[in-house]
Amino acid sequence: MPTYQLEIKQVVDYPRCRIYRQFIRRLMDDRSIRVSGGSGLFYFTALCSYTNFRTSYRRIDGISYTVYPGEWVCTLKELSQWFRTRFQCQALVILEQLQARHLIVFQTLGRGNVIRYKICDWARHNTVLEYNAPCQKDTGFFFLPVSIVTDFVSSGRCSEMDIVLDLWVSAVYNDSQVQGSDLGPVAYFRNGTGNPLVAYSELAARWGLSRATVGRILKKLAVMDYISLMAFPGRHGSVIYLKNYLSTMFEVSDVMVDKEEVAMTLNIRLELPEEACAGQEPQVQEHEVIVSDELNSVSKTHIELIIQKMAQILMAQGISCFGCPLSRYKLYPLSDGCREVLLPRTRESGSARFGLSVLCGNRQTASFELTLSPTVEN
Repeated sequence: MPTYQLEIKQVVDYPRCRIYRQFIRRLMDDRSIRVSGGSGLFYFTALCSYTNFRTSYRRIDGISYTVYPGEWVCTLKELSQWFRTRFQCQALVILEQLQARHLIVFQTLGRGNVIRYKICDWARHNTVLEYNAPCQKDTGFFFLPVSIVTDFVSSGRCSEMDIVLDLWVSAVYNDSQVQGSDLGPVAYFRNGTGNPLVAYSELAARWGLSRATVGRILKKLAVMDYISLMAFPGRHGSVIYLKNYLSTMFEVSDVMVDKEEVAMTLNIRLELPEEACAGQEPQVQEHEVIVSDELNSVSKTHIELIIQKMAQILMAQGISCFGCPLSRYKLYPLSDGCREVLLPRTRESGSARFGLSVLCGNRQTASFELTLSPTVEN
């Protein structure tokens, strides 16, 4: 039987995002996330999650209604529960607002107790099936255009639920155009830079909120295990990774994202302590580090700290040699030939390039290449 290796990539320029119904149900059941005072993105997405792909029938109060593709029939009470409105008339106001934006068309039936709505341009973004069959509402997925999400987010103040959906639609995984996406599903707002680092001021302008409110909401979502928030010092900004994204979108195990690994991928500065004072006892190293005398551009103490930091990252990736106390690390300068062949894109002036060998006894078990670039202030 032939075997295959599967590689999953999500293209950042794809115009639509796949949204699973069970994910929307989970959001609708989570009462700790606020939906009031939002842009309408959550309300529209909730309506889409119930919409038919094919013709079916629904019976309400003894009357059978034919529901065509792109439509759904529900009671006003159900609609109010989806939207979490206190009064049913508030749910009707939300439908009127969506209809005024030419996103849906709806009508009231049964003396106003039954609602029939239709998603405009449903067939343009989702497959319409010709045959009649019951349409499951708790399984499967539908496609949500990214342009509609952007219009909603830009129209006004976003609710907490709108922010969750915006992050979900903006998530990119394993795309060569976006840095750090190979480590996990990262929120990238398609600004053309390929860098997922974003400042709170940018998010505040995007969501129509204050910076303090943005910080509070992101920390709340991080505590609730919706996102993994990684804030970096200075003017670097923050990176947002989504939790439970891979298991929902691709039915594969979710990955743990390490902040130090993200910093290394995004070329964020590695903070090192000041040089040890004279007479201070040197820190005892867990592994033996052999540093070539030719490496005079970087402090030996800093070299050992950098090696330790890299060892923690690679050990978390499953390279067991870095967890063995018998391993030795040998650091040596790369020749000009190695620099030309192995590191053609890291030839900036002032950068120090090293080769790192991991030894078990006298046998080399792994080799790596390191590039250290000094910051402007240093």
